[in-house]
Amino acid sequence: MIEVAAGVLTDASGRVLLMQRKPGTHLAGTWEFPGGKLEPGESIEAALARELREELGIETRAFEPLISLPWRYPEKRIRLHALRVKEWRGEPRAHEGHPLGWMSLDRIDTDEMPAADRPIVTALRLPPHYSISPATSDGEAALAWLRKTSPDGRAPLLQLRLPGVDRAMLRNALRIALDQVAIPRDRLLVNADIGLACELGIGVHLRAAQLRELHARPLPRGQWVGASCHGARELELAVKLDADFAVLGPVNPTASHPHATPLDWRGFETLTFDARLPVYALGGVGPDDLYRARAAGAQGVAGISAFARP
Repeated sequence: MIEVAAGVLTDASGRVLLMQRKPGTHLAGTWEFPGGKLEPGESIEAALARELREELGIETRAFEPLISLPWRYPEKRIRLHALRVKEWRGEPRAHEGHPLGWMSLDRIDTDEMPAADRPIVTALRLPPHYSISPATSDGEAALAWLRKTSPDGRAPLLQLRLPGVDRAMLRNALRIALDQVAIPRDRLLVNADIGLACELGIGVHLRAAQLRELHARPLPRGQWVGASCHGARELELAVKLDADFAVLGPVNPTASHPHATPLDWRGFETLTFDARLPVYALGGVGPDDLYRARAAGAQGVAGISAFARP
């Protein structure tokens, strides 16, 4: 497996720097994050600093891990380590003849990127927190929960669950969430109901059983598709279904699932290491566990009670 480091540089407008692969190279013409292969005995950070110096003429000072994932192309296997470049000196310029472009995240066409780079864009677009409503048949209670859920002062992903209510009530609750609570469409997901997600232009969170039943991505790109996973097999099914992200757990013991065997952080890290999409940690975790989760390779943390402000 070839180890590759990729750097995410972000300007003051929030745009990221992409580089186009030159003719005659592997995946020529596609746009990717700058970086390159690790030399024997070289650390990820040292390799990325060297590559960015050679390719862009900049001196980097600080990195932050974003996502690390394996990928298999027909001709080779790689592990791509994407790091945010927190500080650098100099103006990025194409020192090796690659076309460069600063691009807004919402304007990037991932179909024009190597397959391994696409989850990096998803990881950049996803927030660090995923708040899941308590399972209730009381629409007013669920909406009240949504109104007070924001663990870090920014909009997290929000999943609405109303098991047992009829579809008309669920549709009404979702419309209120969008129109009155003013939750952005790109932050709201409904549990399991693909039809309502299509109708309202929001995301859907698939249950593990749905991963085994579906054969294609159920929503167009631009509408989040999340997936509940409990092990390696379900994580792989989520990738094959072209889900945007997975939620994996339980990491720690929980009162809501007392008989479930927790993965613990080491088990979570082992499974996430082989995952090919961003993964949220779930189960006995909250906003205070974000640093620990990211150290284990997570996109962020997901939860129910720990994410609602009193």
